[in-house]
Order: sequence, then structure tokens, then C-alpha cells
Amino acid sequence: MKVETEIEELRQRHHLLDGEIEVENTQVYPDEIRISSLKKEKLKIKDLIRQLESSS
Repeated sequence: MKVETEIEELRQRHHLLDGEIEVENTQVYPDEIRISSLKKEKLKIKDLIRQLESSS
């Protein structure tokens, strides 16, 4: 897989996580553990994107 393709897929996943977090935050009783988990996943993806960008 090309690095550019992988970066684009990671960006798409990062964007989808934004939506999942927003949906969870609009619930009557948001699941704070799920929100925290989603945010951690976003940070991991962001770090991976940075690594891939710096190595290419």
C-alpha cells in the first residue's frame, strides 16, 4: 500500500471518529468511557499520520 493511500485512509478514520464522538456527546447519557476511548484512538491515528508524513 502506498504511504499516501494509507495516510488518506487514516485521515478518513480520524474524521469518522469525530462523528462518533459527536453522536455519543448528543446522547441523553453519554458514555464517557467510550468517548475517552474514541479520543485516544484519534490521538493514535494522528500520531501515526505524522510518522508516515515525516518518513515519506
